[in-house]
Amino acid sequence: MTKLKLLFAFLLFVNTIFSQEKTITGIVASDGLPLQGASVILKGTQQGTQTDVNGKYSIKAMQGDVLEYSFLGKESKTATVGASNVININLVDSNKVIESVVVMAGYSAGLNITKNKQKAPVIVNKKSNVTIDQITTFSDEIVKLSTKEFQTKNDPLIFIDGEKVSKKELDIIDNKTINTIEVIKTEDAIKVFGKKGKNGVIIIETDESNYDLVEKFNDKIDRKDVSTSSIDFKDLQEEYESYTENQFENSTSNPLSTFSIDVDNASYTNIRRLINSGDEVPKDAVRIEEMMNFFKYSYNKPKDSNPFSINTEYGDCPWNTDHKLLKIGLQGREIANINLPNSNFVFLIDVSGSMSGENKLPLVIESLKTVTKQLRKEDTISIVVYAGAAGLVLPATSGDDKEKIIAALENLNAGGSTAGGEGIKLAYKIAEENFIEGGNNRVIIATDGDFNVGASSNSDMTSLIEEKRESGIFLTCLGYGMGNYKDSKLEKLADKGNGNYAYIDNMQEANRFLGKEFKGSMFAIAKDVKIQIEFNPNQVQNYRLIGYENRKLRNEDFTNDAIDAGELGSGHTVTALYEIIPVGVKSNFSTKPIDLKYTNIKVNKTISNELATIKFRYKKPDGNKSIEIVQTIDNKVQNLDNCSNDFKFCAAVAWFGLSLRDSKLVSNKNTSDILELAIKSKDRDIDGYRSEFIRLVEAVN
Repeated sequence: MTKLKLLFAFLLFVNTIFSQEKTITGIVASDGLPLQGASVILKGTQQGTQTDVNGKYSIKAMQGDVLEYSFLGKESKTATVGASNVININLVDSNKVIESVVVMAGYSAGLNITKNKQKAPVIVNKKSNVTIDQITTFSDEIVKLSTKEFQTKNDPLIFIDGEKVSKKELDIIDNKTINTIEVIKTEDAIKVFGKKGKNGVIIIETDESNYDLVEKFNDKIDRKDVSTSSIDFKDLQEEYESYTENQFENSTSNPLSTFSIDVDNASYTNIRRLINSGDEVPKDAVRIEEMMNFFKYSYNKPKDSNPFSINTEYGDCPWNTDHKLLKIGLQGREIANINLPNSNFVFLIDVSGSMSGENKLPLVIESLKTVTKQLRKEDTISIVVYAGAAGLVLPATSGDDKEKIIAALENLNAGGSTAGGEGIKLAYKIAEENFIEGGNNRVIIATDGDFNVGASSNSDMTSLIEEKRESGIFLTCLGYGMGNYKDSKLEKLADKGNGNYAYIDNMQEANRFLGKEFKGSMFAIAKDVKIQIEFNPNQVQNYRLIGYENRKLRNEDFTNDAIDAGELGSGHTVTALYEIIPVGVKSNFSTKPIDLKYTNIKVNKTISNELATIKFRYKKPDGNKSIEIVQTIDNKVQNLDNCSNDFKFCAAVAWFGLSLRDSKLVSNKNTSDILELAIKSKDRDIDGYRSEFIRLVEAVN
């Protein structure tokens, strides 16, 4: 009897162990990366949970129970609960695709629907070849999936709240915030997006959206009487200012060329983003001067009282072999840290709904932390934000109080429309109230440029910023995001506002522009810097300026101190290239002098050894009167192989830009030749930027 009791007790003990509910935890991953939003279901029940942003989950189960793991776009797996309380799962890609899906906000897998339960479900039929793994995070949003399967490798365009996103960004969206998902069929997508829509479009809208893109799209596309030409869907389009490339000028008829310097390099980083994401580079997104000026070149430092040195080099042109290139480089004087003026910075931050993407406001916050960490006690930061209205978030605060400034940045959230004009007015007002005489007074605007309330057109914004620049306050424009990015507005603001402009595509670029090059980006040593070059018709038949199309000035503007031009920062370099057709060279691109009836153009034959005379005018940062520098350039040309590596690499960058623009003035557009020249001239590449350029050329090759 005693033995039977002991056996019964043992069996009861074993049964208790196996029937006792316990907490199972683990991580669901794919290819070594955690999956947010994966479903973990107790098989045969309606009990379930989902993984968090780190792929972690927690669920109650008993030993012997079976857990089912699923994630849209991945093959489902099961695991039996054993003695261990930890189960980690790796899911692999599936090739199943959507036939018909019903999407609604809330939880599936038998959980209570408590969020947005009044909203009707959005039925999304199979309108394009969209694979399941292209909508990866909505396992608790999808409540019905058809059994029919088919395969495709095509990737659609994906938009979240009006912003174009990558699949990687789609993977990390918080699916609890999703209201609707719409899949647009190929033929409709092409009408709006052109050939970029050839694989269909997915449009997702969340609680935080101030867009109505699905409704807007359907209103336009579903009405049979609407023609393709009438569709206006700029919310989902990037905007670039259109321009025509500089043509060859005849040096006898027009020996003078005048332009403003440009230290911006936003075009290059934006092109880098487009190429890296596999997107086509729009022709007007390419500003060759900004591509060249992204890179640093070894120029002599200033030796006199002027704030910059002048460096020239004359050599062969690689894309038109009978032509020559004249390279002009300025090297700004670097201000020692101890001599930096006190700074009055106003952060003007766009917190509208269009800034909700991970590569927008979150990146803005981290970028401006980089600026904050470099400030001193004598410096101040104010924070102004704008969405539906503009407001002061942080009054002028000492750079010593970094925790307070960073806390104010981290409390920012995106939502609302974009009152950009009101934001700029308030930012300048705050900057004026805290103005430091003899100091560095600057508004730093961070936005995707999508102004849609108040003063929003390019002409309105230009007038506003031209008015404000007279206050002695400089402007830095930081562009973020993709899909609805408005490059044209930001480039125009920087151009007209005594400013500079950078496109921040990642933290590496933020650390470069706002960290490593902080002094060059934020401390001007000269403003309204203009260049005028007079070519000698004895040596130069024709010439053209490479790039700088929207920085060209009238010749008479050179001596007019009322005309605005670019600023030069501490330690900055500025580079320009002229393509030259020498006298006596036969070229398909040469132009003849204009025959004039009333004016007799005479060429001074006694000066034949000079290629050109170059003049510079600049103002001190707090000055109103220009200072002029004059220098002559000898007609001493070098074979391309004997030119400096800086000359050759700069030529390769310009050549690549001309190729991306499909220039009609280039004989050789062979990308492999561009690549060869860039590789040969990479030289000492300490930061790796030249190597990165080579990879971009290879990606396009």
